[in-house]
This record gives sequence, structure tokens and C-alpha cells, in this order.
Amino acid sequence: MASIEEALKSATDTKACVIGPGTADGAPAMFRELFQAARRAIVVHDPRTRAVAGERVAARLAASGVEVAEYVIAPGGEDFHATYEKVEEVRERLREADGAAPVAVGSGTVNDLVKRASDELGERYMVVGTAASMDGYTAYGAAITKDGMKQTLSCRAPLGCIVDSAVAARAPVEMTASGYADLMAKIPAGADWILADAIGSERIHPLAWDLVQASLKDALANPAGAASGDEREVRKLCEGLVMSGFAMQAMGSSRPASGTEHQVSHYWDMENLSYNGKVVSHGFKVGIGTLASTAVLEFLLAFDFAHLDVERVVANWPASFDEVKATFPAIFGAREAHIRRAEEEYSKKFPSRELLRERLELLKTAWPDLSVRIRSQILPFAEVREKLRLACAPTRLDEIGITPERFRETFRGVPYMRARYFGLDLALELGLMDEVVEKTSGEMQS
Repeated sequence: MASIEEALKSATDTKACVIGPGTADGAPAMFRELFQAARRAIVVHDPRTRAVAGERVAARLAASGVEVAEYVIAPGGEDFHATYEKVEEVRERLREADGAAPVAVGSGTVNDLVKRASDELGERYMVVGTAASMDGYTAYGAAITKDGMKQTLSCRAPLGCIVDSAVAARAPVEMTASGYADLMAKIPAGADWILADAIGSERIHPLAWDLVQASLKDALANPAGAASGDEREVRKLCEGLVMSGFAMQAMGSSRPASGTEHQVSHYWDMENLSYNGKVVSHGFKVGIGTLASTAVLEFLLAFDFAHLDVERVVANWPASFDEVKATFPAIFGAREAHIRRAEEEYSKKFPSRELLRERLELLKTAWPDLSVRIRSQILPFAEVREKLRLACAPTRLDEIGITPERFRETFRGVPYMRARYFGLDLALELGLMDEVVEKTSGEMQS
């Protein structure tokens, strides 16, 4: 089982990381270690995170001899999101600080804003995390809404990361639930990776796999405890989420932490999914996607590969990518951004009939052993749903404002949106997409 110390050895960007109760008080020591030439810091937070940790971090930095400036995002307390306009706002405040090292105090939104703004200025930053709400603390890239669409913008991970689990344990339950769902996603994502590895599409990176998977099921074992604010359970959740970010650094890819379920979430990101006037959190979208992905994997496990008629499947497969592209208006309707993305991404992984034949013959032979690996990786659909419920995360489509019809439209489009192989791709290639969509939609409503 990999430790944080081992993870740091393979990290490309992050040089220090501490997780535990009261660790926010160690911010001055980490700051001095990482920014030896800097005697000034700019602490960036919002009104809520300033109250729970930011003010204390700023005071302790000042007491240690660091000159401290503060920038409070949205000081009026209004609801705000990680938009590119906010990135520009934070970037200008960092520029005005004239070389002061940025210290982000917050969770997903604050961290992403400072991460991108710092990177645009060619600066490094550190983060003091205040909630177990997502896996982005130590991940490269920032989830930013730009040009009306949420997207991951390139930028380096933090130089240093502290997550105070005592502070995180007191965060609103919906934040912890979001993080729990994001971590639960790594289970079916691992199964997707096993499948991709089996066909030679994307080999498993042993260290990245271990960083995410080694302690994953233990971190997810007590959802009710995490929801109740038990510090030990929230700390395990924090560790799992942070290790996922390190795995992405180690591999230079989001593959260790992302599968079909994240593609469902990204699809809804492109549509700016909101419910009851609020943007649906990343973790809640991913949690619903995790249930859907689990249903797909269970469908594949029940499929009779031994009697698969490979030649029939290959004969029914499109002869060219142009043939597939002609179906996109029917799949995506008037969503031009979706069509453009599908044309770009799916063209990279569309298999010729020859490749498909080779792939299916391989899977037909390997399936007895491969299915055992996949089954041992995933949790049963009913167990996933119950754990999410106990964590206070959504388990039904209507809890995030998705109708069954919209879900079916989403699922039909998801395979085309990323040049990466998932379980849903296998269902598509087998000619079973309609069956999978209807079965999964039914499971999601039962």
C-alpha cells in the first residue's frame, strides 16, 4: 500500500503534503520549506473558508514572520463558481501582490481559481484544504467554466498541500457527500481501466493503480460515519481523494481516477446542469454516473461471450468514421459543441472492422479470467446505491434534476465524447447500446 511519502516521490508538481487534524496550523512551516526566498504570502479564501481556517492560517503565517496580504473572493458572500472571469479577478489580485506566494484556503472552487491564476502568472502556490469534497487538491488542471462551458484548463498542481481533517469533518454534509461520491467513482473507473488494459488500449500503471486502489474500499467502508462528521472517517476520505490526485500526477493522465462515470458528469458539465437554481456539484453528478457505470459493467458481466458471433458483430459495425459521424445529429440534436467534440474525440478511437474483430476475438478468449477480475473490482449496484445513500449523496436521477429521457440521451452520447476506452465502448461495439441504455435507465429509476 503506497503512502503519501511514496506518492510525493513520483509527483511531478507537489513537493509536500500533510493530512490530519489540526494540520492547518502547520501552514507556516510548509510555507517556509517551499517558498524559502519568499517572505510574503497572499492568502486567498472566501468568507466561509476564511472563517473556518483562512483567518487562522493568515494569523499564524504573520506570527511566524511572514508578511501577509489577504484576498477574499466574493466578500459579500454571494454564491460564486469557478468561472474564467473569477480566474482573471484572482490573477489580477495575485499580480498586484507583486511576488507574494499564493496560499489558497478552501476546497474545489477556491483551489481551482488559485491554481489556474497562479499558473497563468508562472507562479507556484500551496493549498490548505477545508473539505473532503473532491479529488482535485493534488491534481493538475482546474475545472473552470469558460465560454459558457465547464472544462478542465491546463495548470500545475500545488507545490504544497495541507488538508485539515478536523476542519473538513465540520464542513457541510453535502460537501463530504460529494467527495464520497467522487471517491466511490474510482471503483468502476478501475474496472474500466482493467478492460482498457486487456485490449491494449491503455496499460495499467502499477504505481498509479496502487495509489488509488490500495486503500480505496477501506476509505469507503463507513459512509454514515463520514456523513456524521467522524474525523477519522473523513480523514480516510481526504487521504483517498488526495492520493487520486497524486496518481494523476504520477501517470500524467486522469485515467487512474476517471471512467465512464466521469464522462457522464462531463457531458452534463457541457450543458451546465443545474437543479433548483444551483449548479449540481461534480461529486453528485459523478455519483449518479457511478451507479450508471456499475450497471453497465454488471450488464457486460452477464453477457454470454462464449457464444459471441464475432463475424456478425463485425459485419454490423460501421465501415468508416464518416458513417458514424453522419449519426451525430440524431444523437446530439442541435448541440453543436457536443457534435464538434464527438468528431474530434471519437475519430481517435473509432476501430476499423479489422481492429474490432481482433479485439472481440481477444476478449472472447480472455473473458473467463477477465470477468473474474472485473467482478472482484466492482461493488454490486445495490451496495453502491446504499453506500451513496448513507453518505447523503443522490442515488436517483430526479435528485439532480435529470429526467429518464435526458439520461437516455446522455448515455447514448457519452461513448463519443472521450478518446479513451470504457466499458460503455464495449457495449457499443457489441451492438448492445440500446439494451444497455434501457436496462441502465430502468435500474436508475428502481
